[in-house]
Amino acid sequence: MKRTIITTIMTLAALLGLGGCTQETQNQLGRAVQNWTGTDGVLDIYEGGNLVMRFIKIDKLTTARGTGDGQPRQYRYGYGYLDKNFNYKHDKDEPSQKLYFEISNFTPYIFYENPYD
Repeated sequence: MKRTIITTIMTLAALLGLGGCTQETQNQLGRAVQNWTGTDGVLDIYEGGNLVMRFIKIDKLTTARGTGDGQPRQYRYGYGYLDKNFNYKHDKDEPSQKLYFEISNFTPYIFYENPYD
C-alpha cells in the first residue's frame, strides 16, 4: 500500500513537472525516451505525388544545427536501410549497411513507425 502511494505521488510530480516545460523541452524528453526504447521508423519521400524512395529501420530524424551558432538548419538527417521495392523489409539485394540521408524542409515526406514489423 505504501509503495502504491509513493508511486502515485512520483507520477503526479513528474506530470506536473512536464506541464511546466516548453513544448520543445517536452519534445526533447520524448525523443530521449524514444531513442532509449528504439523505433522502427519509415521515411517515405515523394516527388510529384509519387513515392520515389523509402528508408526503413530508422531510429530517429535529427534536425541539423549550425556548428558556430547552434541554430536549426533547413534540413533533417538520419540513417536507414534503402527499401528499393517498397515492401517494408530489408532484402538481400538491397544495400547491406545503413545509409546516411538528408531531407530538406521543402521535401515532401512522411515519417512513421513501420506498421508491418
